[in-house]
Order: sequence, then C-alpha cells, then structure tokens
Amino acid sequence: MKNWYVVHTYSGYEEKVKTSLEEKVEKKGFAEKISKVLVPTERVIELRGGKKRQTDKKFYPGYILVQMDLDDETWHFVRSTPKVTGFVGGANPIPLPQEELDIIIQQIEKGPTSQVRAQFNKGDSVRIIDGPFTNFIGFVDEVDLDHGKLRVMVSIFGRQTPVELNFLQVEKEKA
Repeated sequence: MKNWYVVHTYSGYEEKVKTSLEEKVEKKGFAEKISKVLVPTERVIELRGGKKRQTDKKFYPGYILVQMDLDDETWHFVRSTPKVTGFVGGANPIPLPQEELDIIIQQIEKGPTSQVRAQFNKGDSVRIIDGPFTNFIGFVDEVDLDHGKLRVMVSIFGRQTPVELNFLQVEKEKA
C-alpha cells in the first residue's frame, strides 16, 4: 500500500512542482510507484472593492502531498524535481498518519467556505447592501473575523441600534 508523504517546495511553486512531478511520472513510467500529488487548498470567497471573488488558498504554503511507494529510487526521483527542497523527515521521511490525511482531504473536499476576507475595521462607515436594512448607512462597532460577522451601529428612528451582519451584506462607504 502506498503512503502519503509531505514534500517541502519553494513557497509559491507548489502547483509548478505538482505539474512537473506528474509529467516526470508519466515520462519515466513511475505511475505504479507514485500515484497522486496534492496541493492542499480550499476555495475561499473574498470581498475586495465591494465585489465577491473566489480564490484558492493553500493550507500549507510550501508543501505538497505525494502518495507513493518510498524507496531509494522514488526518493531521488521526487527529490531531484526542480523547486523541491526535500521531504519532511529529511533522508528518512515519515508517512503522514491516516488521521491527519483524512482531516486534510475533508478540508479540500468541503467546497467553498464562506470565510470571507474583508478589510473592515472598527469605526469604518459602511452601507448595508443586503437584508432588511438595505441602503442604511452605519459604522462598524465590532468585527468578528472567526465568524465573518460585523456589528454595525445604524440610526433607526433617531437612535443608534446594533445590527449583526455578515461581511457580504455590507460594503465600505466611499469617502
């Protein structure tokens, strides 16, 4: 049975290493020894300039996972790939435990997360663009990055009222 190993690469070159390794496996006929190469990523929805964009975010920048039968030949084969700096574990790589692999695979497969990266700070003036308070303008009182929520103070009937919204329901007011 093939095990999964963690391979260290130059940061930012994970996809290039994956492609290069897959091409080398194809050319040299190593498919029976090296079966899969994974770059652990998740799809993230970002909010930039008031627009939603989906991007892939790496869990472990500078690392890829390789499913393979490890012997001297495959170790040198992977190690000699351009932009690979080595295996985690050095000359004696340790296979990734199944529990850790299951967690990583689950993260990869769970699809786009509503983890929204937005540039909101306490005191920012925002316009509500979704929900019952659409077009109200308020200011950010609290930012909850873990849950992607904001508490916005909105003037309703002349009184400041806190409204809890997610990042996708507001946009920064243009100055």
